[in-house]
Amino acid sequence: MKKVLIANRGEIAVRIARACSDEGLQSVAVYSDPDADALHVRFADEAYALRGSTGAETYLDIAKLIDVARRAGADAVHPGYGFLSENADFAQAVIDAGLTWIGPAPQSIRELGNKVTAREIAVRAGAPLVPGSDGPVANAAEVLAFALEHGMPVAIKAAFGGGGRGLKIARRLEDIEDSFESAVRESKAAFGRDECFVERFLDQPRHVEAQILADMHGNVVVLGTRDCSLQRRNQKLVEEAPAPFLSPEQRTLIHESAKAICREAGYYGAGTVEYLVAVDGTISFLEVNTRLQVEHPVTEETSGVDLVREQFRIAAGGILSLTEDPEPTGHAFEFRLNAEDPARGFLPGPGTVEVFEAPTGPGIRVDSGVRSGSVVPGEYDSLLAKLIVRGEDRQQALRRARVALDEMQIKGLPTVLPFHRAVVRHEAFTSEDKLGVYTTWIETEFAEELAASPEIARVVPGSERSTFTVELDGKAMQLGLPLRLFEALMSGGGGSAAATAAPVAADDAGLASPMSGSLVKWLVEDGAAVEVGQPVAVLEAMKMETTVPAHRSGTVARGPHEPGTAVGRGEVLASIG
Repeated sequence: MKKVLIANRGEIAVRIARACSDEGLQSVAVYSDPDADALHVRFADEAYALRGSTGAETYLDIAKLIDVARRAGADAVHPGYGFLSENADFAQAVIDAGLTWIGPAPQSIRELGNKVTAREIAVRAGAPLVPGSDGPVANAAEVLAFALEHGMPVAIKAAFGGGGRGLKIARRLEDIEDSFESAVRESKAAFGRDECFVERFLDQPRHVEAQILADMHGNVVVLGTRDCSLQRRNQKLVEEAPAPFLSPEQRTLIHESAKAICREAGYYGAGTVEYLVAVDGTISFLEVNTRLQVEHPVTEETSGVDLVREQFRIAAGGILSLTEDPEPTGHAFEFRLNAEDPARGFLPGPGTVEVFEAPTGPGIRVDSGVRSGSVVPGEYDSLLAKLIVRGEDRQQALRRARVALDEMQIKGLPTVLPFHRAVVRHEAFTSEDKLGVYTTWIETEFAEELAASPEIARVVPGSERSTFTVELDGKAMQLGLPLRLFEALMSGGGGSAAATAAPVAADDAGLASPMSGSLVKWLVEDGAAVEVGQPVAVLEAMKMETTVPAHRSGTVARGPHEPGTAVGRGEVLASIG
């Protein structure tokens, strides 16, 4: 293995490129049109354009990725997380192209990445489980039948999903149809597959997971546990290692069942076995992520193991650097730095990072995909960077985290920093006696008054580009430039920046879009009577769906927007009079 194509973007692409450098390997980045000036493009040894803007046109296009690998002379492919990282067809295509796949075998991805067959493996391995459907459910009616038999609430999950995408919790029977449709849409958009299954949902559970490493020689180790209970929209915001306040018996059950599941599946590579831990201490298997996790740094900080370099070692047929489960040293937290406004329901807000200043000091690590001046497009995930803080124990790590979060400065677009600064001072999270948070705690109990971000999620300036042909040593080459720079050059430097659309001012009757994104669907007919708070439309931005409620009671007059069209923050979607 000499040259690795990184089939991803953002901070994880930068992270893998750094590991390549540490390992003495060359790295090859790929990029979409909005990512042409992204940090991962600059950091890798080489970078190739994928031509296109959406995930489907670029980072999810298997043929384009394989073609780049061939053109670049790469001999291995690392998928990162998200996108095609848990796609068995991509893994097989890489192998069929004669390249080394840095991940588990395609068959393991199929069996464990599919949550239905993963449950079957967990049953054979003797892992603890809650009731679930025997296979994918065809429609909302089948979900309803399951709920009537097993009770509410139920979790509707993308069978091939991960990272909280395509996961919806229905707490009332009348919510099942909308939840099912939303799960299917999110799954299709994020993973290119829309199969979903259903299982009984444990109320107020903790989310605890085990980090697995397994080689091709039968060695399987658990590098430790993580708690990832602080979530919004079923996606993690804060993670820590090791998972606190577990009994020795609980920890043993998680370690042993995780290894049993991986052995049953013939698994090798890095992977994560996830569990829900109920209020009464009951542990239930959740799923297996057959890839590197976003939160892998907290395990690296407490185990001393570089997980990406271990992935290289395993893919090359080597033996794990350790053969026993290590005892964790110290305690670590990871704070995801997302471009979202927590005071507005964690609405995503793409834009330009005007200032990015990271904290310094003992136990501080920052994994970032941006720097000052970076443009964050609306087409992809909202994760900008990750702040990782380590201490000798949990309380010291929390003290260091408070200082680091206060020092962290990100300006130009909304971020979740106000939430992080509040939660590390909240008794439910910081108690020395128990962990008082759970997977829906943010939505149901977090009552801190957070000031709305002064940053406005607006049209992303400078994100558009123009490509033209230039001649270099007699050879025609294409050159891509930011549109504003291109227009300035074409006008002799005297042109003004490209105009951006200003939000349409809304009167009292106008229902304004709370964010920039695209219209997914209307939830009411034109001319329908609605009550204040009733859902009117669904918007999507940064791979997340947001429901827009009526701001007043009255009759809806829908605007000109059709599903699939773009809308700007503040733009009038409909009039309610």
